[in-house]
Amino acid sequence: MPPLIAPPHQFDAATTVKPGESGVLLGRTSADYANMVGPFGGVTAATLLRSALEHPDRLGDPVSLTVNFAGPIADGEFEVSADPVRTNRSTQHWTIALEQGEETTTTATAVFGVRRPGWTDTELTMPDVPPVESVAAQQFPDGIAWFRNYDMRFVEGGPEPIVAGQPGGSQTTLWVRDQPQRPLDFPALTALADVFMPRVMLRLGRLVPAGTVSLTVYYHADAAALAAQGDRPLLATANAQHFGGGYFDQTGQLWSADGTLLVTTHQMVYFKADAI
Repeated sequence: MPPLIAPPHQFDAATTVKPGESGVLLGRTSADYANMVGPFGGVTAATLLRSALEHPDRLGDPVSLTVNFAGPIADGEFEVSADPVRTNRSTQHWTIALEQGEETTTTATAVFGVRRPGWTDTELTMPDVPPVESVAAQQFPDGIAWFRNYDMRFVEGGPEPIVAGQPGGSQTTLWVRDQPQRPLDFPALTALADVFMPRVMLRLGRLVPAGTVSLTVYYHADAAALAAQGDRPLLATANAQHFGGGYFDQTGQLWSADGTLLVTTHQMVYFKADAI
């Protein structure tokens, strides 16, 4: 009897792109990562990063990724184009786009680089939090599919104030990892940088229309640091700095289990809410 081949993790299935005609890559949205409107933005960003990671001309590891969500992505197939527009000795610059039919729904730029040994320092400090084993896993309602793919354990800033209608601060800190467990890599790390609920909902204590317009991820870790993390939980923290004119920003950090800063991330998010 031939050996049984395990099916791919649902994250890998959702972010897979395959060669198509004229150099484009073909992908398909996944019901496992459905959000309130369209797919979870983190899995879209991870798909675009994977399109460059798996390109035969790729140089080095990701240094930064900026994704601009230009319009809704419908359920079904899509095309991705990933082009290395310039390659230098140590850096490589990419333009990436996701299209459905005749419309561009998402654009991205990425920088890859070869990391070299040298002086290192981290000025940020990992938050002092209880160990993951002492924090209860958050239970979510069935309405939003992508929540089921993450084990989230909130230290502060969970969804309870939204459910209770209690306005508060914008800070969230949680332990998080893929569910089922999966070794960390750059696509998964990219998606994890977008697991934070919209800050405006925490501030107002209620659900309001909101959606990411632009997401940037800065990668401070190389592939060896991700391999050392394995499938252990990350510590993720985020807060907003300004709300106004129908937009707010968000800044966040993701830390490894042993206190290594893996990612800093920034977003600009659209929202619609009446004045208090």
